[in-house]
Amino acid sequence: MEKSYNPYDNAQAQFDGVAELLGLDEGTRDLLRQPLREYHVLIPVHMDDGSTKVFKGFRVQHNDARGPAKGGIRFHPHETADTVRALSMWMTWKCALVDIPLGGGKGGVICDPHHLSEAEQERLCRGWVRQLAKVMGPSLDVPAPDVMTSAKHMLWMLDEFETIHGGRYPGFITGKPIGMGGSLGRTEATGYGVIYILRQALKDLGIGIEDATICFQGFGNVAQYAGRLFTELGGTVLAVSCWDNNAHQAFTFRKKDGIDVDKLAAITSAYGTVDREKAQADGIEVLPGEEWISQEVDILVPSALENQITPANVDKISKTVKVIAEGANGPTTPDADEIIKGRGIFLIPDFLTNSGGVTCSYFEQVQSNTNFFWEKDEVLEKLDSKLTHAYRSLYSLAERKNLYMRDAAYVIAINRVVDAVRMRGWVR
Repeated sequence: MEKSYNPYDNAQAQFDGVAELLGLDEGTRDLLRQPLREYHVLIPVHMDDGSTKVFKGFRVQHNDARGPAKGGIRFHPHETADTVRALSMWMTWKCALVDIPLGGGKGGVICDPHHLSEAEQERLCRGWVRQLAKVMGPSLDVPAPDVMTSAKHMLWMLDEFETIHGGRYPGFITGKPIGMGGSLGRTEATGYGVIYILRQALKDLGIGIEDATICFQGFGNVAQYAGRLFTELGGTVLAVSCWDNNAHQAFTFRKKDGIDVDKLAAITSAYGTVDREKAQADGIEVLPGEEWISQEVDILVPSALENQITPANVDKISKTVKVIAEGANGPTTPDADEIIKGRGIFLIPDFLTNSGGVTCSYFEQVQSNTNFFWEKDEVLEKLDSKLTHAYRSLYSLAERKNLYMRDAAYVIAINRVVDAVRMRGWVR
């Protein structure tokens, strides 16, 4: 039986290891290894059939010493408080690593949007905001889209927040529709960011991107845009895997001469489910979902959910794999991490690899607060520059101190947050 993993325990274990390396005092460790505050709320929603259903929601603010808490709101039937706690903690380190003036937060609602009408989803969005409107805002805590939430959900939340507070506060939330305070380039940002960073890593490893092959676990927004840019730069997307909501299981899609990402995206639902029959008609093999990890590629990009690479499957990673770029949050468990480190695979940690989303969210927040919006090329240029600088600083430290890339990332991020809490006088 495969071991179960608690993402919050993983997040704390990762922190504890680096806290020991840095020699942090007990008070500082206690402050940073758990959230500053968290909210658990009940959200009554009037359903279309006339009944009332009560949903449970969360908002966790891990640390805001460097700026307002920042983090997505996800709708998922298996959401837990510990998952949200872990994600909020990782957001703190992510914002610190790319050096944007924000802290870490995260939200979630236990629900399955597949089984909710659009009207019910809107009432749920508005209900979540009503429960939390006093503890969120442009200078306190700024939500954003996450798993199974979208620009439409964000605008409903913004409208409810502005109705409650009696004003216009477009900087309250990011991931909004274009024309309603959203930023050009935001849709592409996380996926493009994966490739901006991966491009730098391949240069350091002496691998030409035009000769490189890649496999994505997950085929949502991140993998689709990352796959497109990777292909544009000359690389080959050999395989992707995704969850099929109709079959209630995952499948891996592989094509030996490379998958046309645009064609595959055209037969993929809004929730990331690929039409298997159409894929097979285009010459794509359909394999069991777990086979994503054993593909003979140069690069693996887990871009789905937490705890996807564990001791139970890490040995299935092909000997051809030279790089793992973590597109998801917390996809690798700490015990599997040790095995990857021992094999000498170059790992780019999640809170750098997928930081394009929060970085562009910060750009959106700046634009919304100033009511001045940039052209798409300018947004993506700023994003590339910011992420490239963060990667180069990380790689330099890892090489100089002979550190595993994840450990080096934590050293940079935790040191920046420690400096902030000490300067504020929260610890000495």
